[in-house]
Amino acid sequence: MRLDKFLKVSRLIKRRTVAAEAADGGRITVNGKTAKPSTNVKEGDVITISFGTKEVSVRVKAIMDSTKKENADEMFDYL
Repeated sequence: MRLDKFLKVSRLIKRRTVAAEAADGGRITVNGKTAKPSTNVKEGDVITISFGTKEVSVRVKAIMDSTKKENADEMFDYL
């Protein structure tokens, strides 16, 4: 699954366009490498997102095409 779509479906970032802009700005890494919005994400990958002075790191647990808000946290674990 594309990185921007994963971030939107998992609700780590609310909109896909915002996720794509963050990736284009170099604020997202996947497994330690700067990621593009089209980067392929799979189970076990570590995604780090920089929000200003705060960094959020998660490990991908599951890939789902769509999910309800209550189940979105089943897609990743905070590190």
